[in-house]
Amino acid sequence: MVNWVKACDASNVGSGELYGFDYDDKKILLANLDGKIYATDRICTHAEADLSTGILSEEGIRCPLHLSVFNLENGKPQNPPAEESLKTYNVKIDKNEIYVEV
Repeated sequence: MVNWVKACDASNVGSGELYGFDYDDKKILLANLDGKIYATDRICTHAEADLSTGILSEEGIRCPLHLSVFNLENGKPQNPPAEESLKTYNVKIDKNEIYVEV
């Protein structure tokens, strides 16, 4: 069953910005990279750091704790110490609102 949940208004996630939100027991990160919105798990798979306080770059999202970078499209870590991928989510924008499929 497809379950789309409203994350926020699109204006909350400007270009180059990160936005974290919770849905049930999930902590989800939205990242706006060059105008495209990505959604992944918000907690680093290595040491449970909150990626919404990380650094967004063309490489992906960099963990603020141990500097692992995760690819936004597939969630895969690009360097150690992280070895496990983040879960990624489908995103859609409708009438200036961002929805995530959970």
